Amino acid sequence: MLNKLREVEEHYNKIVEETSLPEVVSDVARFRDLMREQKRLMPIVEKYREYSAILGECEDAKAMMEGESDSELRAFAESEYYALRDRLPAIEEELKILLLPRDPDDDRNVIVEIRGGVGGEEAALFAHSLHRMYTMFAEKMRWKTEIITLNETELGGCKEVSFLVEGEGAYEKLKFESGVHRVQRVPETETQGRIHTSTATVAVLPEVEEVELEIRDCDIKMETAKSSGAGGQHVNKTESAVRLIHLPTGTIVESQEERSQYKNREKAMKLLRAKLLDDMRREQNDAIASARKSMVGTGDRRERIRTYNFPQGRVTDHRIGLTLYSIDSFMDGNIEQMTEALLTADRAAKLAGENNE
Repeated sequence: MLNKLREVEEHYNKIVEETSLPEVVSDVARFRDLMREQKRLMPIVEKYREYSAILGECEDAKAMMEGESDSELRAFAESEYYALRDRLPAIEEELKILLLPRDPDDDRNVIVEIRGGVGGEEAALFAHSLHRMYTMFAEKMRWKTEIITLNETELGGCKEVSFLVEGEGAYEKLKFESGVHRVQRVPETETQGRIHTSTATVAVLPEVEEVELEIRDCDIKMETAKSSGAGGQHVNKTESAVRLIHLPTGTIVESQEERSQYKNREKAMKLLRAKLLDDMRREQNDAIASARKSMVGTGDRRERIRTYNFPQGRVTDHRIGLTLYSIDSFMDGNIEQMTEALLTADRAAKLAGENNE
């Protein structure tokens, strides 16, 4: 591990030198990539330097223990040595986690898709609640959200909604939200107080840059229509809504939230790129996904991942067995305890895999 850490520090130092060169600063793309890499490596280097400093202090204290004739100073050096030595194991564990292979998509923006599942209108209302929950979480994280498409019901539910989340670490925090979410509650329309069970599906897709996935114009069929929905001044007045069909795969995406057809097409293309890349990666990574399933699941949309039980006031994530008894706060976007627990479980699974190899 120490050899690897030394290599990381050397690489980090080279990047710092490069980013000070005028020719690199003037190359915007190159400079941006280097700064991104520097930011990624900084926590590892800082923790390694802390570890190295403590090792050095241990050696100094040990030398004093062995060479000091004054018994009082020797006792002080001995207590200092053992105190420093006891700090090392915890830092070593932190370093092991920091050295784990990082998901290259973690810093990307994400596109979140939510669809009402089993349960009719109640499922649509639950999908709306999830959209509100993630939007409020994004606000707390100081991320920006932007709706791509929204298909509402007359009672204020969402048959489906897709939206962009822009911000540092958005994918890292939200990637384990993909799957089937189940709700157990008494619907407002229920006259006899019976608890209903409904579901909604969530898909979290990393946003894809245009240069990463080329889509030929001849492979896309575009249809336009007048915007539809619960209301709005521009609804049904202009053909601004855009529907894109990717002919080779049959993938269909829509956007209708903007007044401009051009802007709707731009949003729909973002969603299409994210979906196509997600499908490609899903096919390529089946083996990896199955290996990780024991801890955080595959993230497959068909998989039930969480239950929201309103009568009991609890939220349970079935992948890691975590239950939080704060459902109202959770639905108001305070979901970080859950997202952090899932991230920790994923890291633990990866660490266990590394140790078994």
